[in-house]
Amino acid sequence: MAHRRGRLSRLDHVLLAVVLLLGALPAFAQEQRFPSVFAGGFFALFMLLGLAGYVFVALALYTIAQKTNTENAWFAWIPILNIILILNIAKKPLWWIILLFIPLVNIIIAVLIWMGVAEARQKPSWWGVLTIIPLVNLIAIGYLAWAE
Repeated sequence: MAHRRGRLSRLDHVLLAVVLLLGALPAFAQEQRFPSVFAGGFFALFMLLGLAGYVFVALALYTIAQKTNTENAWFAWIPILNIILILNIAKKPLWWIILLFIPLVNIIIAVLIWMGVAEARQKPSWWGVLTIIPLVNLIAIGYLAWAE
């Protein structure tokens, strides 16, 4: 009887292992749609584009701060501090940072801030409105930074 109990126990273990493996089979049988090399390439491309955009905006903000004689122009290169710098350029209160964290309100506040930056550079304030249009915003920020 003891011998038989051992056999049932082994059989139970084998059946349990088979059931677990069959249950996990779909996880191992997933089809890969495209090689991971392409996914890594897309990730690297987006990272490079993001880095290039960050450098462009930081350089433009640094130039705007220098042209408007705003203190601490180097804040343009440090996240969060660059928000403080742009608020100083636009002559807006620092508590507006809180408004930048509220969805939909942040779009209006960002436009008002960029309008203030345009006025600080003695440009028409509608250049600040252009900053909400994708790709055009890069032209508007570049114009505010490097136009005479």
